[in-house]
This record gives sequence, structure tokens and C-alpha cells, in this order.
Amino acid sequence: MPNTPETSLSTRRDMMKAAALVTAFPAVIRAQTVTNAIKVGLVGCGGRGTGAASQALTADDKAELVAVADIEPAQIEKSLATLKSISKLASRVQVQPAQRFLGLDAYQKVMASDVDVVLLATPPGFRPTHLAACIDAGKHVFCEKPVATDAPGLRWALETTEKARQKKLSLVAGFCWRYNAMIQETFQKLFDGAIGRPVAYYATYYTSPVKPLPPASARPAGMSDTEWQIRNWYNFVWLCGDSIVEQAVHSADKIAWAMHDEPPVSCVAVGGRAIPAEGGNIFDHFAVNYLYPNGVRAFLDNRQSEGCYNENADYILGTDGAVTIGRGPAPRITGKVEWTWSGQHYDMYQREHDLLFASIRRHEPINDGKRLATSTLLAMMGRMAAYTGQQITWEQALNSQERLVPEHIDWNASLPVAPLAQPGITKFV
Repeated sequence: MPNTPETSLSTRRDMMKAAALVTAFPAVIRAQTVTNAIKVGLVGCGGRGTGAASQALTADDKAELVAVADIEPAQIEKSLATLKSISKLASRVQVQPAQRFLGLDAYQKVMASDVDVVLLATPPGFRPTHLAACIDAGKHVFCEKPVATDAPGLRWALETTEKARQKKLSLVAGFCWRYNAMIQETFQKLFDGAIGRPVAYYATYYTSPVKPLPPASARPAGMSDTEWQIRNWYNFVWLCGDSIVEQAVHSADKIAWAMHDEPPVSCVAVGGRAIPAEGGNIFDHFAVNYLYPNGVRAFLDNRQSEGCYNENADYILGTDGAVTIGRGPAPRITGKVEWTWSGQHYDMYQREHDLLFASIRRHEPINDGKRLATSTLLAMMGRMAAYTGQQITWEQALNSQERLVPEHIDWNASLPVAPLAQPGITKFV
């Protein structure tokens, strides 16, 4: 990663306060306001990137995928084959061989092409660099979550967000629950006082391991440290940010949303690795306790283990009732107000792209960047507290100088793995 510009971000609320997301989006108008195609580039051709490309092409009848980037030729071909197998999209998958870029610098070649919008779906460690390149090149962006794995990268992403605003470029974040009708309506009920004054939020993200690290014996002879880590990115903190930052960040985002995107004062956390894994350096469980300025507490627990109880749920307690999300087919409110969501379902992943492409057609940019950063940092400060065993304030997390992502990444280089964090021994930087 190149040197990242950093700014003084000492004013917590002024710098990080996100504009509230409207609760109900207007219907997307399919009529074209211009006749030319919107050309799409994809950076990261894995399952999430392929899904995002499908949703982008579905969102706009004149969108065309014209450039892709990845580290693996076979992954590019698999992604394109999947997209071409969808009959309604096949004719708009227009990626010529010369537009299939390989390597760690492949994203730069996508930016240099004539694409209008870029979909960013690589491992999160690369995201600040890729996002900055998109905005510098004048591209609209769909940016998967999280936006960074360390605080220097996050501060860079915040500066990039402001550049996008100044350039009137759309930046839509991959926090899909913000685009989900049932969660939007539920949170509006919360904001309207259906449970009285909220006093606590408890979120769970208990699931199985996402991408377990193969044994060292499976590593091909001659494969560099860098290549091995990138190919197994979920097991290395600099690439994924750990499970709380890469996956359970969705729960952190809902907590942030419920708190009107105002950051907490501080947090304490516990975490560790119950099931040993040779070679990686991520925890397999976290439990974070956030303190907010008004005395409200938020608790975020996540675990990635086989053979355990799984749950992805949200429990919001108030003075007059409670909200429950994820326990049953629809969110519900109990207490003085009795309510169960019964609206119309739609695909929240598709909705993100519908609104992104509608904003481009209408020249009315969307910018999710600040709340993308706020929610990422909320998860990140929980990781910092768990790794160190210390109470971490929002200002400490925001201004941390710890760089997890190497400043220069060489595909063929030796890249030592940082030791697994030890609470009480690992120091906050």
C-alpha cells in the first residue's frame, strides 16, 4: 500500500457523523435519462464480486461489464462464465481478453480503462488503496464492507469519501441491511419511540469458519508468503481485519444505525482463539461491550466455530418494550407496542445496485462513505480492545498508528506473519 495521507481527526462527532439514511427509498425508475451504456469494471472476481457484477448488470438495462481484475486467471474465467450463463445478462458481458487484468496492479488497469463505475470486492486490506484509485480516476463506486483493516487505512478512506463528495461521484457501501425494507421499517419504528428510550442493544453473529486455513503441507513448493496469505486471506489480520471486522461488522453497522451513527465513548472486549489454526493470526471469537454518551450499552458477540450454536440476531431493549430481529421470519416489537413486520420483501443486495445506478443516471450522487467508515471503526475498536485487553476510546481507535497492511506489497516477497494477539501483553499502538 502506498503512503496514506492522514488528517487530524480529533473532533469525534463533527468528523464522523453520518447523514441519516432515509427509511424508505423511492421506487427506482427504469426509464433511461441518457442513452449511452454505463460501463462497469470489477476488481475481485470471487463469489461476492461475481454477485455484485450480476446485480450491477440487472440494475441498469444498458450497463455493460467491460473490464475485470483478479490475481487468478481461472477465477476470472469462472466469474465471466457464471455471468454469461444468466441469459438476461449474457449479451452485456463484454470483457475482451485484453480487458482481463491480472496481478496486484490489475486494479490500476481497470481504472485506466473507460469504465464509469467500479465494483470493489477484493480482500479488505486492499480497499483503501483501491477506493482512492477509483475516486482519483473519477469513477463511481460500489465498495464492499469493511472499508479498511487498520486505522491509517480508515483515515485515508475518510479523505477519499470527501473527495468523492466534492467530485459528485456516487459511493455505495456494501452494508446491505441498510437497504433492506424490513430492517428500515423496524428501525424507523425504533426511532419513532415504539420501545420508549433504548437502553441496550445485543447483537450476535455466531457461525462457522468462513475460509479455514489449509495445513502448511498444502502450500505449493516455492509459493511466496505474500501469495499464500492473499490466497488464504481470511486467516490473516492485515487482509481481513479479523472476523469481527470482516463479517460481524454487519452487526456493528446495525448497532451504529440504531445509535444514529453517533460513535461510542469507549469499549472493552474479550476474545481469543479456542480452536488452534497453524499459521494464521485471527481470533475465532469476540465479545465487545460499547459505552455510548447517554449511558446506553451495546454488546456485540461473534464466533466462528464448527459444531456450535449458530445465530445472527439483534435484540434492542427499551424502557417500554423490545425489538427482536433474526429470531423468526420477520422483525417484531413487543411491549406497549405489539408489531410484526409484514411488508414486501425485496433483494437488499440488488437494491444497493438499483439505487447506485439510478443515482448515476439522474446525476444525483449517493455517498455512504462516512457511515461505511464509522461502522468499520466500530468493529475495529472492538478488535483493538480484545487484542490488548484494554479499554479503548473512540478517539484512540480513530487515531491509532498501527499499520497492519504492508506499505509495499511484493507478490514474491517474504512476509512474516504477526503473532496471534495476547490480551494484556499485546500493546495498543
